[in-house]
Amino acid sequence: MGVPKRRKSRSRKKMRVRSHRHPMPSLAKCPKCHAWTQPHRTCPSCGYYGDRQVISITAE
Repeated sequence: MGVPKRRKSRSRKKMRVRSHRHPMPSLAKCPKCHAWTQPHRTCPSCGYYGDRQVISITAE
């Protein structure tokens, strides 16, 4: 089993960890209200998924 001979410097460690960041989620426009939402999810502003209403949103 391999064991490192020397300690990694802070910059080398940060360079390795920097690639572990999560990318930003992709966004698509809702066909009903044209708000930005994640694709294949129910729109939080109007409650539609595609062309059918899944949840009812009431105005406050």
